[in-house]
Amino acid sequence: MSMIAVFIGRLFISLIFIVSGINKLIHVNDTNAMITATGLPAGLAIPVGLFELIAGVCIALGIAVRMWSVLLAGFVLATILFFHREFTDPVQAMAAMKNLAIAGGLLALFGYGHTRWSYDALRQRRRDELATRDAQLRATEAEVRAARAEGRAEAAVGETVVVEKRPFWRR
Repeated sequence: MSMIAVFIGRLFISLIFIVSGINKLIHVNDTNAMITATGLPAGLAIPVGLFELIAGVCIALGIAVRMWSVLLAGFVLATILFFHREFTDPVQAMAAMKNLAIAGGLLALFGYGHTRWSYDALRQRRRDELATRDAQLRATEAEVRAARAEGRAEAAVGETVVVEKRPFWRR
């Protein structure tokens, strides 16, 4: 049951970034104005929108979840510093707390990393299957080599016995 909760939580948290990234890409001018108002350089709307969109989709699909969750947690904490630093304003303080909670959820997602129903888990299962198959193949090859060596040893012992049974004039 907890894996279902992690999966649903992963989808919910990724939805925040997918929608936010799409909105930033749709409203590039408004996003650029908001970014420049904080003193950051203009032209960051498209890279930030793409980052949020790609990271959100990757988390939703379970692709490199641990990496994207750490990157997004850092991103969300940076938005507190640049956009929600007026803690005396209740609206800004609430937005900062919301971002802090999102960063906490992302770090919890980092802790779980490879969960079921993700590309990462599928890739790990495949690696484990290949490692098991390779180990079984090596064990089988070792058994075959041991059987061949045993057969050669028996043949060598048999030849020695045959040589000893020959009459001395045929040696």
